[in-house]
Amino acid sequence: MDCPVCNKPMIILELNKVEIDYCPNCSGIWLDEGELELLYSIDKSENDLRKLFEPTESEKEKSYKCPICNKRMVKTKFNNSDLIIDKCPDNHGFWFDKGELDKVLSLNANTSAQKVLSILKEMFSYNKSQEAE
Repeated sequence: MDCPVCNKPMIILELNKVEIDYCPNCSGIWLDEGELELLYSIDKSENDLRKLFEPTESEKEKSYKCPICNKRMVKTKFNNSDLIIDKCPDNHGFWFDKGELDKVLSLNANTSAQKVLSILKEMFSYNKSQEAE
C-alpha cells in the first residue's frame, strides 16, 4: 500500500497485536476499519470510537485520497479537540499524520491506550536513534 501523503510504499508494523501501515518517509500511520478499536481493546458493539470523530471543514489541511478506495478522505475533528484526522468516506480507515495517533491515544487514554502509547514511544525513539547513526 502506498502512503496517501507522499505516495511512497508503507511498511506493516505490529502494534499491540494489530497490524498497522506505517510510512517511514513521512511517519504517517494508516489504521484500517476497526483497528483503532483494537488498539483501545474496545468491543465495537459496546463502544464505537468512531462517534468521537465529527466531520469538520479545514482549509488549512490538504485533502488526501484513501489508500484503499482512492476516494478523497474527509476531515474529522477528534473528541471536540483541535486535532483533525483524515477518514475514508466509505469507512475503510483513518490516516494519522506524524504524531496524531499519539495525540488521539493521549486524549482518550485508558489502560490499553497507555500500553500502545508506550509501544509507540519505544518504536519511534528506536527509529530516531537509528537515524542519528
